[in-house]
Amino acid sequence: MLQSSYPYYLANRAVAANEDLEVTDKFTGQLATRVALAASSEIDAGIAAAVEAADPLRRMAPYERQAVLYHCVKRFEERYDELAMTLCIEAGKPIRDSRGEVTRLIDTFRVAAEESVRLGGEIMNLEISPRARGYRGMWKRVPIGPCSFISPFNFPLNLTAHKVAPALAVGCPFVLKPASRTPIGALIIGEVLAETDLPAGAFSVLPCRRDGAELFTTDERLKLLSFTGSPGVGWALKAQAGKKKVVLELGGNAACVVDEDADLDDAVERLVFGAFYQSGQSCIGVQRILIHASIYDELRERLVAATAALVTGDPKDEATFIGPMISEKEAQRLAGWIDEAVAAGGKLLCGGQRDGALLQATLLENVPLDQAVCTQEAFGPVAVLSEFSEFDEALAQVNDSTFGLQAGIFTRDLYKMQQAWDELDVGGVVIGDVPSWRVDNMPYGGVKDSGLGREGVRFAMEDMTEPRLLVIRTPQS
Repeated sequence: MLQSSYPYYLANRAVAANEDLEVTDKFTGQLATRVALAASSEIDAGIAAAVEAADPLRRMAPYERQAVLYHCVKRFEERYDELAMTLCIEAGKPIRDSRGEVTRLIDTFRVAAEESVRLGGEIMNLEISPRARGYRGMWKRVPIGPCSFISPFNFPLNLTAHKVAPALAVGCPFVLKPASRTPIGALIIGEVLAETDLPAGAFSVLPCRRDGAELFTTDERLKLLSFTGSPGVGWALKAQAGKKKVVLELGGNAACVVDEDADLDDAVERLVFGAFYQSGQSCIGVQRILIHASIYDELRERLVAATAALVTGDPKDEATFIGPMISEKEAQRLAGWIDEAVAAGGKLLCGGQRDGALLQATLLENVPLDQAVCTQEAFGPVAVLSEFSEFDEALAQVNDSTFGLQAGIFTRDLYKMQQAWDELDVGGVVIGDVPSWRVDNMPYGGVKDSGLGREGVRFAMEDMTEPRLLVIRTPQS
């Protein structure tokens, strides 16, 4: 069970300033706990503390920062069940998915601990022409400075970890705004960090209202903004961010191509997982399924049967696969998109029924391509089936999107695999699996409206550091 209330963390210290933010159980709708909310003055103080902490944190030896990260790994393992149930309650995430996210949280901190002692540089040969004779060079990476992090509701633990762990690995202090609907996971991370010997001001975890969060974006003392969330909000923040570096992990409407040589048993299992795990609330959830004409009817029949068999209900029940969406408003929005698609000529194959924030796993086909459920990010348990005859045609359809995060291709043809990797305008191509697959050390991010930059611990560490060059001249005798 959750505590009755939670403090925020300002300059490494727990502050029970108030209990102004109500956090609900997303399945029951009942009050689950209360959280202290930070005002602009506290956010300003957190940024000032991060500035003061920048030098002492930079001076910590890599093995000392590694010890902090390994402490987190140990404590998260000890609090595994608590963290999983916290996710289940505050996010409405089915308990099996919640356990999976806690496992990934631990993985992300462990990878960061390993990478924290590997951050190096390069010896450069500068003698590329006679004028550079006697010069040698080398460069190293140095922390960029105080960072601002804004994390989303759908992976409150692991997507927070993908910002916090790399920052600690390189020695960047930070202020973090967790999502107001799901702040508890980030606050538990703050609680664990407060147990360590990090310099005062190295971190602040400050839940706040969106209209009071301006300093996270605009304050010039911050050197990097890393935001994960909706494209509309993300691009607006980038426009307000000034001179600081900006990393955006935004939305998608991921496509998966199933070619004629696919193993259908395997494809069905993976597609159902990819479309409906986490109740579809993933930016790389399978939303568009493109199936070769020769296997379309059989695969459609199998997908409908497997989807209809999914259990919708209480996320605390081990049998539940589809839990509530983050709010009834979001479920109403997506149910409306489904109705619009059917009214435009699409066919509802299964699902489509809503009960409060619960929306059944839904499959559609023959939906006009201009419908929102095809062009926008559904971010819920719905996928659209369509048919193709030529592989080139399928790749073109995948690219016909304002998004470009990841794509999945079920094929055994080496040349088609290479063609997909060459031609798809996305951040990642996954062969033999769904685009929803991610492991936490790989470069992860998108192009077009899906964002800027890459997460994945080592790649985030590069964003949070800058190369610093040293040139040495040896006078010629």
